[in-house]
Amino acid sequence: MSQPNFDAQRHRVRVLGIPIDAVSWASANTTIARWAAQRESRYVCICNVHSVVTAARETAFGAVVEHSDLATPDGAPVAWMLRRLGCVGQARINGPDLMSTYCGQAAARGESLFLYGGTEATLARLTTVLRERYPGIRIAGTISPPFRPLSAAEDEDIVKRINESGAGVVWVGLGCPKQELWMAAHRGRVHAVMIGVGAAFDYLAGTVPRAPRWMQHAGLEWAHRLASEPRRLWRRYLVTNTLFLLGAVRQLTVHRFSRKP
Repeated sequence: MSQPNFDAQRHRVRVLGIPIDAVSWASANTTIARWAAQRESRYVCICNVHSVVTAARETAFGAVVEHSDLATPDGAPVAWMLRRLGCVGQARINGPDLMSTYCGQAAARGESLFLYGGTEATLARLTTVLRERYPGIRIAGTISPPFRPLSAAEDEDIVKRINESGAGVVWVGLGCPKQELWMAAHRGRVHAVMIGVGAAFDYLAGTVPRAPRWMQHAGLEWAHRLASEPRRLWRRYLVTNTLFLLGAVRQLTVHRFSRKP
C-alpha cells in the first residue's frame, strides 16, 4: 500500500533547505481525513525549530522530512519564515492542536484512531481524556513500546495489531527524531496515516502542563518548556534556536537580494 510522496497540488517552501508545506488548518485536516478513509499508508511530520535544524544538519533525518507526505510548520519561527517567504497568513500547525481538532472531527465521523507511544499510564489517562472530551470517539488500540530497540517479531506484531484494528490514523508520540524515523520505516507496512505529535500525548493527557494560550500565540511556547525542564532542554534550545536564527537571517538576506531587479 505504498503511496506517492506528494499530491499534485502540494505547495512546499524550503526553510533552511528543508521543505515545509504551506497548508491551512482546514486543508491539513481534510487531507489527512481523505487518506485515512482510504487506509493509505502515509506519514506526517510536525516540524518545529528543533526538527528543522536537525533535518538540515543530519542527512538521514533530512531525507525523512523530505519524503514525508505532509510536513507542517510547527513552531512560530517556522510559520513566520513561511510568511516571510511569500505564504501570506500561514498559521502554525502544531501537534497538540492538530491532534485535538482532528480527534473531534474523527469522533463525529466514527473514524477509528490508534495511539502509539508514551507510557502505559499516559496512554490510559489520554484515552480517558479523549473519551470525555469527544463522546463517541473510537480508540481502536494503544501500544506503549519498550524504550529498547524492537525485535523483528515484536515489530511485526505491532504492525499486525495496528492494521487489524481498522484505525485510519495512528498518533505517534515517541519524540523527535525517533517518531519520524519510525514512521518513515513503516510507510507501506502500516495501513494508516501516521502522525508524529511529540509531547502532545502528555499535554492532552494533562501529565505535563502546556504553555498558557498567550505564550502560544506570542510564539513563546518554547520558553515555557525550557522553564519547565531547564536541565534537559537548555542546551537544545541554545544550540538549535541560535542555528535557526543564523540560518533564517542568511536565507532571508539571499531571498531579498534575489528578488531585486
